[in-house]
Amino acid sequence: MENSWVKVYTTENAFTAEIIKQGLIESEIPAVVLNKQDSSYKSFGVLTVMVRPEDFDKANTYILENNL
Repeated sequence: MENSWVKVYTTENAFTAEIIKQGLIESEIPAVVLNKQDSSYKSFGVLTVMVRPEDFDKANTYILENNL
């Protein structure tokens, strides 16, 4: 599998990342969440919503139109 995903959104909130991912998927834009949080004590770090390069513009438009 080729590693060709690009970052479309970054947050520290896991709930927000998951909502955005699900919204993109429902809009027929494949998306995944890359979790770079450390949960040793309290979660800190970031979660990145990733899409395929060819879907970047469509995903970015979805995020902007929905004020996310």
